Amino acid sequence: MALAFQSTETISMPTIALVDDDRNILTSVSIALESEGYKVETYTDGASALEGLNTKRPDLAIFDIKMPRMDGMELLRRLRQTSDLPVIFLTSKDEEIDELFGLKMGADDFIKKPFSQRLLVERVKAVLRRASALPDNPGTKGAETSAKTLERGRLVMDQERHTCTWKGKPVTLTVTEFLILFALAQRPGVVKSRDSLMDAAYDDQVYVDDRTIDSHIKRLRKKFKVQDDSFDMIETLYGVGYRFREA
Repeated sequence: MALAFQSTETISMPTIALVDDDRNILTSVSIALESEGYKVETYTDGASALEGLNTKRPDLAIFDIKMPRMDGMELLRRLRQTSDLPVIFLTSKDEEIDELFGLKMGADDFIKKPFSQRLLVERVKAVLRRASALPDNPGTKGAETSAKTLERGRLVMDQERHTCTWKGKPVTLTVTEFLILFALAQRPGVVKSRDSLMDAAYDDQVYVDDRTIDSHIKRLRKKFKVQDDSFDMIETLYGVGYRFREA
């Protein structure tokens, strides 16, 4: 008589830390994430969140910007002193300077309120997937490392270390920005449509507005112009897409 064995092994799902002073958002977003199998830890202000994140690191965190005791920007600034935890911002603000400042500090994505639960879940999946694809050991040597290093003139991008330099100076990029620039720089002179860049950045069926790519390109240019005001390597072909300038 054949015996059927049931595996007792369980798959550990990622833990998401959700920080927002709006309890309605905490409840609705928690339900959406938990329905996908994620574990969710919630915090109502930045101060308690910082303590909790340092005590028990989640796999990803979602921060609101406007919060009591410590806002999302300050929370991210303090977190980045000791952690590279992937972070998505929720914001109702329209000022672009806030978004640029947050991304410069190391936020991986921004979602503006009001947002659909489906969009947030897909963005979470995308950031987690991209973060898990980065190697744990940046010291890999030999041909494999060389194959993952892209050099285009004065641009050097290292996939293993997730680093980018222009004229020898580091340019801090979010995961999304890195993937978009890498896709462009792989084939200088070749035009990439917004759809193809979206595929490169999100590698899943994430439904975002076409202007999302435009915003990422704008931030990329600004970051490089901080290091070199004459930077003009990313060209716009209106109505078509973008390309990395041929040397």
